[in-house]
Amino acid sequence: MTWVLLLLLLSPAIINLSTSQSDARWAAKKRRLRDKHDELKPLSKSFTDSLSELGNLKLERLPQDYSGSALTLIESLSSLVIMGNNTEFQSAVVWLSENLTFNVDARVNLFECNIRVLGGLVSAHLLATDSTDRLGKGVYKNQLLTLAQDLGKRFLPAFNTPTGLPYAWVNLKYGVMENETTETSTSGCGSLILEMGALSRLTGDPKYESAALRALRKLWSMRSSLNLLGTTLDVSTGEWIEHSSGIGAGVDSFYEYLFKAHILFGKEEFWRMFHSAYIAVQKYFRHGPWYHEADMRTGKATYWQLTSLQAFWPGLQVLVGDIAAANSSHREFVYVWKKYGVLPERYLLDHQMLHPTEKYYPLRPELAESTFYLYQATKDPWYIEVGESIVNSLNLYTKVDGGFASIRDVTTMQLEDHQHSFFLAETCKYLFLLFDDSFLVEKNYIFTTEGHPLPVLSSWHDRLPETYIQTNRTLLKTGNQARRTSSMSKQVCPPTTFNSWECSGQEVESACHVPDARGDHRCLTDDECGVDSSNCRRRSCSMAGYCGLWLFI
Repeated sequence: MTWVLLLLLLSPAIINLSTSQSDARWAAKKRRLRDKHDELKPLSKSFTDSLSELGNLKLERLPQDYSGSALTLIESLSSLVIMGNNTEFQSAVVWLSENLTFNVDARVNLFECNIRVLGGLVSAHLLATDSTDRLGKGVYKNQLLTLAQDLGKRFLPAFNTPTGLPYAWVNLKYGVMENETTETSTSGCGSLILEMGALSRLTGDPKYESAALRALRKLWSMRSSLNLLGTTLDVSTGEWIEHSSGIGAGVDSFYEYLFKAHILFGKEEFWRMFHSAYIAVQKYFRHGPWYHEADMRTGKATYWQLTSLQAFWPGLQVLVGDIAAANSSHREFVYVWKKYGVLPERYLLDHQMLHPTEKYYPLRPELAESTFYLYQATKDPWYIEVGESIVNSLNLYTKVDGGFASIRDVTTMQLEDHQHSFFLAETCKYLFLLFDDSFLVEKNYIFTTEGHPLPVLSSWHDRLPETYIQTNRTLLKTGNQARRTSSMSKQVCPPTTFNSWECSGQEVESACHVPDARGDHRCLTDDECGVDSSNCRRRSCSMAGYCGLWLFI
């Protein structure tokens, strides 16, 4: 299999250090790290990832040397480009163009098929048609976009509900089946806007984005008075089934897509949703560097646990500008990783122990993703060391002859015969980009929740977003000229980070700042106090009746 050269991500034959890296010491560190993994070889055995989550999605005619799945190939397309392997990218595009069909009697999960398959096809199409001429002349005639549009049309019956919230499952050939379950998750119906919105922008047909946007707006209208959402709901009645929620499974990508949709499409509506939701998360879920779960109706804590999916949150906070908060949480995830050698699926914070039945590690990418974002934001070499630790653990505990296996129990490191496609689409990709970011130089991408890059294009913006946020700005004077700026435009939080930048000495309001309820800072309860603008910490009400950082004195 030529395209599974993805697993050579750290081979010296394909690593080129970014020219943006100015520190010679850490450039040498990167070279030593990549050379250390020269023993990695392409997989010669079949992938263990089945298509049970997506149904009978298949290639009609398999090439003789191909023993993997269509899903794995689609998931790997953008990784081949990031590696600079244009020859294999072209081969994969040609095979998919000739052999892939969605006209199959297959019940698929809408969310998973959207982020993995539709996202993979749309991203690969954009990479195939950009200005780099990756494919030979005459090879590509929008075949991937044609496939993506065909798939998008097969999604639309799922949105035919009284609420506009889509069913979690749809049959690619026959639409929604009789007696289909009406239960879905917040992520399942609130994380479709990037892929379906991109499809509409590329095809000129607004129906895909309209369906996803209608669902997102309906979901947002179901939030509580605290601006919190639950985890599961009924698409027919619009009623919540599970009121406990957090930033992990079932909700995670909802927050991610609100902010990334604002970046990709320039709609202030997405920013307003995200800002309200983000402040609610910081107020009701955050406890120091950790995030527990809480009841959406009352804000009261329900489950004190860390889940591996929560590790995406520091990466999102980097995009928002909350660097200090991102770093704080990220270090706690790294602590748990080092404690067990990998990141367990669930860790009980109140007991400081593993969950008794969820001790597994399925090669998830979220910690590698946040490590990549934090290194990009800070250039702190400590994050390179974290990446090295992750790579060492993967090679030590999960590498087998046929690829990389999931871990069934992190206390025994017992393996199970399964390799999810997100391992290639995300885990390997973010580790590669951590050590070699040349793909990103002078380019502007967002990554979907499945790690597929989408370019930020001004032509996709209904209205170009301003370089500042109206609800979160101050004035920064440079010489005799005043210009609007904020932590959102400068991508930093807290504002004291500016002290070493060109605006040294000037403080800028933080993206996480929530003003106290009263201008004189008087209060009766903690609820009347906001979030401090200088360090993103929650303020509390003192016995004397004034808001301040009393818990940190």
